[in-house]
Amino acid sequence: MSTHPPKARAAARSAPVASVQYALVPARRLTLETVASRAGLHPELVRRFVALGLVEAERDAAGRLVFPEAAPATLARVERLRTGLCLNYASIGLVLDLLDRIGRLEAALRRGGARSDEPPWT
Repeated sequence: MSTHPPKARAAARSAPVASVQYALVPARRLTLETVASRAGLHPELVRRFVALGLVEAERDAAGRLVFPEAAPATLARVERLRTGLCLNYASIGLVLDLLDRIGRLEAALRRGGARSDEPPWT
């Protein structure tokens, strides 16, 4: 017989389980030149976007910028917002944050089994 009340047992059964994933192969990183070329932007503009926090980048052992594989798509999104909606860089950062949050919420709804007749925002 359990010493926990029924509500505690039900909560323990439905608690989400955290999963840990280990990369067997290091994630592929792109150089500044590759990202700029794929996005159709000048490398200095890409550096500016990194400084403004609009795209993620890290430094390698030699101090050069390296980017995740999704960086060209992020840069293309930044450029679409800048040219299509005439947004300044601060506004672009806010819009990107909101779009990412909407994407996470939609994914959570899909995982939870909720359905919507509305098309996704992104």
